[in-house]
Amino acid sequence: MFRWLTLGLMLSLGLAMPARAWAQGDEIQVYDGGLAPVGVFNLTVHNNFTPKGIDTPSFPGGVTANRSFNGVPEWALGVTNWFEAGLYLPLYTRDKTLGFGLDGFKLRTLFAVPHAEDRRFVYGANFEFSINAKRWDEKRFTSEVRPIIGWHLSPKYDLIINPIVDTAYDGLKNLEFVPSVRFAVNPVERWSVALETYSDFGRVSDIAPGAEQAHQIFGVIDHTTKSGLEMEFGIGVGVTDASDKVTLKMILAKDLNARKTR
Repeated sequence: MFRWLTLGLMLSLGLAMPARAWAQGDEIQVYDGGLAPVGVFNLTVHNNFTPKGIDTPSFPGGVTANRSFNGVPEWALGVTNWFEAGLYLPLYTRDKTLGFGLDGFKLRTLFAVPHAEDRRFVYGANFEFSINAKRWDEKRFTSEVRPIIGWHLSPKYDLIINPIVDTAYDGLKNLEFVPSVRFAVNPVERWSVALETYSDFGRVSDIAPGAEQAHQIFGVIDHTTKSGLEMEFGIGVGVTDASDKVTLKMILAKDLNARKTR
């Protein structure tokens, strides 16, 4: 398993994010290795609002983060107990300059150790391929590799790390390092409270100075209803000048066809 994770890093799949500012993101989430059951379709809706963010686009003609609303429906299918296929469609944004528009779409393949939620140590990798609208990214094609490393330290504590690498297919020296981390406490059944971090260190070959790096810290609450609806709400604050100062996120997820047998 670790052999193909290393291969994935070498393939350099990732979404390009400039070091000079926190780039727009349709999905603010730490992957924990969870997969849809085999044969089950899942819909996850991501929506984010930035009431106070970077006031200039990261490139001329691009979306402006400040007071922007963006998100995407994420469609997923459990193919095997270690593989899930996904499609993000459509990506959308409304900002104060360009108004509402579509930003492209993404294909996703997620590989993870089976039944990660029942294991102490979990691992996997997520690969994404994006086709971007001009308003969303300077590059038409970008990709992501997201290794997943995590520990269920006890029934009440989880630590998950996603050391993400992004690329715009413009050479190994331009790979971007944009990791995310989640530490969660699960006080009672179907509830959790988490601290998450999302960072952009710039190119792996030339890490940006601290003031030019983007770092956000999120406080997050998760709840799963008895009907199986998963809800996540979070508030993020930026800690550098290159970060959006305040970001709100909401994630809703539900299996669309229930499994009859296991």
